[in-house]
Amino acid sequence: MDSGQLRERARELLAKGDVRLNGDRASDIRVHDERLYARVFAQGSLGFGEAYMDGWWDSDDIAELTFRLLRARLYEAVQPWRDLPRVLAAHLLNWQTPRRIRRVAEQHYDIGNELYDRMLGRYPVYSCGYWREADHLDDAQYAKIDLICRKLGIEPGMRVLDIGCGWGAVARHIAENYGAEVVGVTISREQVDYGRQLCEGLPVDIRMQDYRSLDERFDRILSVGMFEHVGYKNYRNFMRVASRCLDPDGLFLLHTIGNNESTATTDPWIEKYIFPNSMIPSAKQVTQSAEGHFIIEDWHNFGTDYDRTLQAWFANFDAHWPELAPQYGDRFYRMWKFYLLSCAGSFRARQNHLWQIVLSPRGQLGGYLSLR
Repeated sequence: MDSGQLRERARELLAKGDVRLNGDRASDIRVHDERLYARVFAQGSLGFGEAYMDGWWDSDDIAELTFRLLRARLYEAVQPWRDLPRVLAAHLLNWQTPRRIRRVAEQHYDIGNELYDRMLGRYPVYSCGYWREADHLDDAQYAKIDLICRKLGIEPGMRVLDIGCGWGAVARHIAENYGAEVVGVTISREQVDYGRQLCEGLPVDIRMQDYRSLDERFDRILSVGMFEHVGYKNYRNFMRVASRCLDPDGLFLLHTIGNNESTATTDPWIEKYIFPNSMIPSAKQVTQSAEGHFIIEDWHNFGTDYDRTLQAWFANFDAHWPELAPQYGDRFYRMWKFYLLSCAGSFRARQNHLWQIVLSPRGQLGGYLSLR
């Protein structure tokens, strides 16, 4: 097809999602380079994201644009055949080995605490806030952290493990407000440095450690926003590690993004630019990996709250961009904007979810009281 034919094909497809080429609504797409159509039909979401980074198109509301594209399932019309080798490799290889897992830390989490400090707000927690009774990002993050503590029934004197502890905000809250001792593990050097400063003087041990090497006993375990980096070939081992580290009468809370379908890969643009070697688990993959190790006590989905969280992160990032620009540059700004707002659209479209799953080794006698 020539450029004109590809443009008309794109126009027809976009109309199914109520998106207009060069329209005047916020969610419409404005095309600056006619090469966009061939690039997207050949490369799918990777080409679409890279074209935005290159300035080939714009939209005043990327989150709503993404929502409309996903709800209309337009990605099915532009799945490039070039993805096939990547999909096959994901089934054959383990992309999340101890040697390879450091890549996501180096490319994403270690790119500067200044960025995350300004973006995440008062509580440096890089996961979905809980907006049920909150009107501000800081309140939503506090509510999420405290909800985790209450769901786990943390009490003074307990020993708590935080797998993938990030910058230590949850560990600090547990130690300060619940009187427990916390061990937090992460593979990010920047997070270790920040977390140790944040938790200084508290009974919190922030370690540079892969979860696979853990072999200690804890009363409670939590993992917030880390399971997305484990990989389906390692889910069973992750549950095995958590099981061997948890007291038989303890509780384990898994806070993870969830997918509607079982896959072995992630979006190619996200894989290349944001979270290498990542993948989002399905409910089936979670339950199969937990079988034989844990009983599911509670399953809480508040994925639509991630839309609001990502919008708040972008507002912070955008407001602080003049301070960050000299270090990161304009192309990074467009990349980060597309990442945050397109992900917001995916949660709005119910393509992705946010699950908090409470598990126990042998079941809570008398039952578990679900909290919301």
